[in-house]
Amino acid sequence: MSRVAVIITDDFEDVEYTEPAKAFRDKGNDLVHIGLEAGRTVRGKKKGTEVVVDRSVGDVNVGDFDALLIPGGYSPDKLRVDPAAVTFARDFVESGKPIFAICHAAQLLITAQALKGRKITGWKSIEQDIKNAGADFVDQEVVEDGNLISSRGPQDISAFVEASLRRLQ
Repeated sequence: MSRVAVIITDDFEDVEYTEPAKAFRDKGNDLVHIGLEAGRTVRGKKKGTEVVVDRSVGDVNVGDFDALLIPGGYSPDKLRVDPAAVTFARDFVESGKPIFAICHAAQLLITAQALKGRKITGWKSIEQDIKNAGADFVDQEVVEDGNLISSRGPQDISAFVEASLRRLQ
């Protein structure tokens, strides 16, 4: 099965992590939690879901993984100020491997300058940011553009998980 990197830090949207993570594991995929500091416990913004960071983003390589999950919430905004996180995201986009981005995940990809000419969706409040990054914002539950699968937010979680699982097979 696939080895999925989950780039995450504090204040992620709980359901945008817990639902895909459970579905990926149920299908036999391995998750590796990538964050700013290995061993640190990060928490979701609404339910306080705890996730232990397995590896520091500065110590990983895109070649070690088959796909990338970027949960939304405030996590992507916090990650986008870290140069290693931005580089990791950019390298993943360029690798052609699947990227599962939901809600505010596009913020990390915007900072990575990885959206120009792409079609993507995300949380309504970042629609203009996505457009300013040179991407085509599409307001629908799931948008698939090459290796990039995106959804608007928690209301689209079922469709997002389904599309992501199809790509992992």
